[in-house]
Amino acid sequence: MTASSTPPPTPQSPQTAPLSAAERAYQHTKVKILSGEAAGGVLLSEGDVAAELGISRTPVHEAFLRLDAERLLAVAPRRGAAVVPMAPDEARDVLEMREAVERSTARRTLAHGRPAAAVVDELRTHLDTQRRAAAADDVQAFVVADSAFHGVLVRASRNQTAIQFMGLLRDRQLRLMFQHLHVGADEVAAALAEHEAMLAAVEQGDADAYCDLLHDHVRRHRGVL
Repeated sequence: MTASSTPPPTPQSPQTAPLSAAERAYQHTKVKILSGEAAGGVLLSEGDVAAELGISRTPVHEAFLRLDAERLLAVAPRRGAAVVPMAPDEARDVLEMREAVERSTARRTLAHGRPAAAVVDELRTHLDTQRRAAAADDVQAFVVADSAFHGVLVRASRNQTAIQFMGLLRDRQLRLMFQHLHVGADEVAAALAEHEAMLAAVEQGDADAYCDLLHDHVRRHRGVL
């Protein structure tokens, strides 16, 4: 698969109300970092981002502080903000924690068997999006839909701590995937087949089967990254 020339969509949830200037700056800068447009070690200027968006520097400063708290930027007074490079072991660390969160929330969501029909329908929707992205050779859309698929059971668990933590992990995994796009036809076919099996396990309300499939799925991702 080849990467689209369009920057990846922001990982934030869709917004129905107009975004604040600080939120626009936050999402705009995060996309630059996750996509690799702003590589590790690069200095970002509040003034440059403000000019790009046509806003003042104050909301950009707020956005930079949020990204600093998420360890995507390192803000230094009077020196700007440096993009934090990915650590050598980041892929392993992120995938280990992602599996732990997903296993826990899947067991809660499937504790009483098959979840609500809306949960199953959402999984099907993201899987269909992945199929279309694969057919269109759009690796970025495929990766985003993959991340969305894995977030469904986490949100369905209603574990707010897990949902918040998964958001941080999702951003880091998107960054890894967008900047290490070793996603060939074999990996795409395998991911689709594994997601189909995981969907079937959810439809049957089988938490053990889902967690076993998840373990194999994440282990294969380690090889891709």
